[in-house]
Formats: sequence, structure tokens, C-alpha cells
Amino acid sequence: MTWLITGGAGYIGAHVARTMAAAGERVVVLDDVSSGIPERLPAEVALVRGSVLDRELLDVTLAEHGVTGVVHLAARKQVGESVEKPLLYYRENVYGLTVLLEAVVAAGVRHFLFSSSAAVYGIPEAELISEDAPCAPINPYGETKLAGEWLVRAAGRAHGFSTACLRYFNVAGAARPELADTGVFNIIPMFFDRITRGEAPRIFGADYPTPDGTCIRDYIHVADLADAHLSVARALAKRDEAAELTFNIGRGEGVSVRELADLVAEVTGSTLVPVVEPRRPGDAAKAVASSDLIANELGWTAGRGVREMVASAWEGWLLRHPEAARI
Repeated sequence: MTWLITGGAGYIGAHVARTMAAAGERVVVLDDVSSGIPERLPAEVALVRGSVLDRELLDVTLAEHGVTGVVHLAARKQVGESVEKPLLYYRENVYGLTVLLEAVVAAGVRHFLFSSSAAVYGIPEAELISEDAPCAPINPYGETKLAGEWLVRAAGRAHGFSTACLRYFNVAGAARPELADTGVFNIIPMFFDRITRGEAPRIFGADYPTPDGTCIRDYIHVADLADAHLSVARALAKRDEAAELTFNIGRGEGVSVRELADLVAEVTGSTLVPVVEPRRPGDAAKAVASSDLIANELGWTAGRGVREMVASAWEGWLLRHPEAARI
């Protein structure tokens, strides 16, 4: 097998590329490096610079590298930005996927793994969200991920290739400091950013129907997420028929925002007391995955806890923000 990983120089993508390459899979990465960092990739992984919107480049890449499977991670992924720029999100996430799938079909690629999101569920009501829960996304980002799932499955059925859609919950941590998330869009880097600037971390809403009033989320270590990709990719490689897999990727354990803030304070040594601000529109009180399906079908389970996520993310933050060590 030779796997093309789109977006493979990004935060999640580099972890996936490294994990698959270390396990003996042949890997080539396609990334426009708009947010990806080429230095994250090991020497044995070839990097093709470009976009999934470039059909000619896709055709050449798939042919020259003898690609037999695709892991599609390249996408726009900021919820707020998707509300402000829905046309950009549909172009990048849905039309870009369409162009990629056209190239996949033309090249005879037999296996396709799609990076989806728990955002497809919208505001879930279940205590634990299973893969058969209703999908009702509440923002353009989630809509594009759900539309992407529909498109991937439809193409697989029509053209006879196997597909998998992985619905990530809240990704955090780093396998190595240099691979840490460089953005300040997710809650843990947001806490770090405020603490580094001497400002109190912000909690959005403390009046939810949860034990401490703050939202509860399911956090998954990015290294566990990468391991899940390897397990699913290998499962797809064994199936020549048009198999369809859909899995949640989470730990099945909820952590409240208040609990996470306390843990960040312990790891960083910060004494700043979080401030409570108004709720953000569309935030669900609780979103925790049921991960039984992938455990039962593939034997995969997450092995790293939230403390390890926070501690490894902090090491990566200190690498890029040494001034934070003076806290």
C-alpha cells in the first residue's frame, strides 16, 4: 500500500503521517503549507506542495507515487470562520473533496479514509453519542463535514472502493513538542495563550445543566487519533469491496471546562483564576463519544489521558513561547 495523506504537514496530519510511516506504510503527503509545517515530516515521507483543488497535480501525484489509498485531512476547520465565510468552506471542504474523489476514481484508488468531525451531530441530546445518533450540524463547518461523508460514501458505492469516515471529538496534546498545535483556536491553547499574557483564562458559560455548570467534552490525544487512522487504514486495505466504515474517535469520558482549567493550572503552575463570560451560541452542554463500535470492530481504544494531553501540549507551547516558562 501507498497512502496519500492530504493536509499531512498540519497538526493532525503530521502525527498521522509519522505514525503510518513508522508502522511501515509507504506515505506521500500533499499539503499547500498554508498552515502546515514541512519540518514536521520525517525524511522518508515525500511532500508534494499543492492543493486538492488542483486536479492536474492530483493526477500526477497519484500516478507517480502509485497511490493505492487516500487519507483526506486537508480542510478548513474553524467554526467561527465558517459562519463568516461559508462560501470559502464549501469550496475548500466540499468542492475540494469532489475534485479529489474525481482524481481517485480516475486513478483506480481502492481505499479512501475521510477526516470528519463530531460537529456533524450538532447539539446532541444523548448521554453518549453513538454513530447512529441523528446528524444535525449547526454551522457551515459541520455541514461541510456531513456533506463530505455523504459524498465519500456515494462515490465509494458508485465506483466500488472502500471508505471510512472518522468523526473526531476534541483533539489535544502532542506526540513530540515540535509537533504541537501552533494555532490558538482550541480550548487548551486558548488557556495557554491567556496565561502566557498574564490574563485569566476564560470559561464561556457556567450555568449549563452539568455538575459544575460548565460544558463537558470528550478529549482525544492526537497520538491516539493517529493510531486510530493506522488501524482504520489497515482495515480498509483488507477490503477490496465497497465497504463503508464510520467511527467516532474519542475516549468515551467527559471532562468539564472547569476541570480542564484546573488541570491546566496544575500543569502550568498558573495561579490565575478563570473568569466566567457569557455562553457562546450553539455550545452543547455535553458532547461525549461512544467509542464502542471501533473497539468492537477493530480492537482500537484510546490509551492516553487528559493530563498527558495537557502536559504534552504545554511542552510544545513552551518550545514556541519560552517566555511562558516564567509564569
